[in-house]
Amino acid sequence: MKKIGFEFQETLSGTFERVGKNEPPRPFRLEAHMVASDAVRTLHDKRVAITGTLDAEGFAEDVPVEGNLELAPVSRRVIRYEFCFVGNDGIPYRFVGQKDIRLSDLLGSLTKLEGIIHDMDGREVARAHLAFHLGSDLIPFLLSIRPAHAN
Repeated sequence: MKKIGFEFQETLSGTFERVGKNEPPRPFRLEAHMVASDAVRTLHDKRVAITGTLDAEGFAEDVPVEGNLELAPVSRRVIRYEFCFVGNDGIPYRFVGQKDIRLSDLLGSLTKLEGIIHDMDGREVARAHLAFHLGSDLIPFLLSIRPAHAN
C-alpha cells in the first residue's frame, strides 16, 4: 500500500556567534526541505526528515545538512530542529534548536528559533539567533506544502 505524507520548505535566517571568540555576529541562513513520507507515522512519532543547505559566514558556507524535525506544536508545544553538517574546517557539527510554542506569543514563538551548535564531543561552539520572516518567507513556505508519496 502506498503511504501518503507531506513535504515543505522553510527558510530561517539571522546571525550566529562563536563561543569564546571576540567576533561580531555573522550571517546564518538555513534553507530546509522537510519530508514526512508517512503522515500516519508522523502523527505518532512527530518526526520529519530535514535536508537542505546551511550558510554560516566563515564557519559552514553552503554546506548540506541532514537531520530531523520534531513537529509537535499542539501536543507538546515544541518544534525542535536537530541536524548535522560539516564545517569549512572539515569537522562535523550538530545544530539543536527549539521553538517553544506559547499561546501568549503565538506568532513570536512560531517565528523565532534559538539554536546551539555543538562539536561531536558535545562542546558548544556557537549560538544562532534565527527567524522565519513573515514578509519574505511566508508565501514561499505556504506554496511549498504538498503531498509526498512513499512506496
